[in-house]
Amino acid sequence: MTGSGRPRHWAPGDQILWRYRDNGTGDVHICRPVTVVQDTPELLAVWMAPGTECVKPVLADGTPVHEEPLVTRYTAPRTTTRSRWFGTGVLKLARPEDPWSVWLFWERGWRFRSWYVNLEEPRTRWSGGVDSEDHFLDISVYPDRSWLWRDEDEFAQAQRAGLMDAAQADRVRAAGDAAVELIRAWGAPFSDGWEDWRPDPAWPVPELPADWDLIPVHTAP
Repeated sequence: MTGSGRPRHWAPGDQILWRYRDNGTGDVHICRPVTVVQDTPELLAVWMAPGTECVKPVLADGTPVHEEPLVTRYTAPRTTTRSRWFGTGVLKLARPEDPWSVWLFWERGWRFRSWYVNLEEPRTRWSGGVDSEDHFLDISVYPDRSWLWRDEDEFAQAQRAGLMDAAQADRVRAAGDAAVELIRAWGAPFSDGWEDWRPDPAWPVPELPADWDLIPVHTAP
């Protein structure tokens, strides 16, 4: 699954890695094995199945990051750990140039709950998957078309901690405003019916490879 060859379009059922790099060091600190649903020049859609083994950041003593007080959340020493995704699965949708991806969440029994707009660097493709950098600020969108900002406190703290300068913060906020305009217009992917999509029951849960933090040699947007 991993490797440094030339990026290509993947076929439905292919297994790849969806990764995020640390905003300070650039090291991979989030890695999620996923199954490709669709990969075209217009859209990459992937499925993260329940029970998937992932990599996530934790504090150096193993404490979950969200339990650290906000004032030191981005300066306390960190490491990574492996853990299982115990919730229901997540469908992730990303257009190549968008500075965000859109995630769909369901309750048990496939009752659709919400979309989540994750503001992030446009993904860089490599042979084993896609890499990005999270931009802290997010938006929740609900079936009644209402929406709200998420993690504005973390967005502000990341700037105070030096993880994002004023120019980048302005670009992220502008990206968020563009996403809000898309929501208000009820454009794609919100209007595309993805909430009715279901995974192929024959798909196995992808495994987390030993070289999950591989640095690719060849990348492309």
